[in-house]
Amino acid sequence: IEKGEHPANDRKTGWNRTWAVLRGLLIALPIVAIFAGLLSSADLIFAQRLEDFVELFRLEKLPEYIIRGLLILAGAYALAGAILHAGFKSQDEKLIGVEKPLVTPFLGFTEATIVLGAVNLLFLLFVIIQFQYFFGGQTNIGVEGYTYAEYARKGFGELVTVAVFSTLLFLGLSAVVKRQTSSQRWIFSALGVLLVVLVGVMLVSAYQRLVLYETAYGFTRLRTYTHVFIIWLGALLAAVVVLDLLHKERAIALAMALAALGFGASLTLLNVDGFIVRQNLNRAVQGEELDVAYLASLSEDAVPMLANALQDDTLPGETHDKAGAALACSRNERVRGRVEEGWRSFTLSGLWADRAVERVVSLLDGYTFIDKDDWRLQVETPLGETYDCWMGYYD
Repeated sequence: IEKGEHPANDRKTGWNRTWAVLRGLLIALPIVAIFAGLLSSADLIFAQRLEDFVELFRLEKLPEYIIRGLLILAGAYALAGAILHAGFKSQDEKLIGVEKPLVTPFLGFTEATIVLGAVNLLFLLFVIIQFQYFFGGQTNIGVEGYTYAEYARKGFGELVTVAVFSTLLFLGLSAVVKRQTSSQRWIFSALGVLLVVLVGVMLVSAYQRLVLYETAYGFTRLRTYTHVFIIWLGALLAAVVVLDLLHKERAIALAMALAALGFGASLTLLNVDGFIVRQNLNRAVQGEELDVAYLASLSEDAVPMLANALQDDTLPGETHDKAGAALACSRNERVRGRVEEGWRSFTLSGLWADRAVERVVSLLDGYTFIDKDDWRLQVETPLGETYDCWMGYYD
């Protein structure tokens, strides 16, 4: 035995690496299971593929799978040992001036790469199916027995949840994983970049699903909030990748704060309720249904847009009639609320709404209200149509 070589230490190192791999698998399994459940709920076709995969593990084939698994593990262990041996030969150099991390890393590099690798593999399979079916168009979806509308409406909430949890997973691992060499830092960053790219594709899919959902059923507050949130989440993901590659992890908290502020500012500048009125009126002009009760339930921010619609003689007769009905219902509710609350109900939005109503008050004279026995309030329009001023639940 040459000087400096210790067989016992080599065996101990080998066992430590084996246990690190096992720990990584144990950590990765529940994480992958959670993401697989969310993605299965989000995508009908992916759920079918996953179910077909699970059916492979039937009990009658268990002995065969065990033997194959042992052979694969033996080969993988030998290959991983060679790769890790080459990797650990790198010098552990510490840069001068690097600040002490907020959390002392405690998770091994092997465990972290297994977790990220397993999640990336799951996401890659999902993205492949997305490109094949969702991005492939209606023909591919019809082959599987699903209509395009069913496939488009389902799952955007789950995809957004996956994107949020993936970001938290990457940030958590980045804070606690040990990266002692330059190669380990680059490998971890590469896996993180791949994760963010795959999540970005999912966000594009979620965004397209939401757009199709809004096109089919109209805009609501929750759908609009989600619409804007997806855009800012995508921007945050890009910032996380750039900061990780630049080793500026401490700035990620600032990026998250700026993204949150940007999200809130975007909603304020957008005027969500006015945006909803404008988009739903555009849908109505194209022949889609316009929900009078929902427009009437919006805040005072929607009133100027409804008043502008009532003054717009280019709108089709039915759409013009419904916009006036929504404005009449909204005005009636606001007047009743001010009688109950008095001066405390004053807001700048209310002031602008009052000025907007003053411009069209003569046009609202043709709208009359009907009190129903079941406590419903209805409005009758100049065209003789009757609409409820009360709305149900919308998401």
